[in-house]
Amino acid sequence: MSEPTRADLSADPSLALRDDERQRCEIWTRVMGYHRPVASFNVGKKGEHRERCFFREVRAAPSLAR
Repeated sequence: MSEPTRADLSADPSLALRDDERQRCEIWTRVMGYHRPVASFNVGKKGEHRERCFFREVRAAPSLAR
């Protein structure tokens, strides 16, 4: 069985979680070769983490030169 979608949750309010039922999601990131939780960062490092840009690498076109 699949997880309910956001549309399912808005259609049936009994499926929604109350605030006291929620659990904080811990976010980890790779820093200097090892993984650390973002919550343990200092103010400056948290700011750097928020400013990160994500990109998608495109496949290079095959070269026709020989």
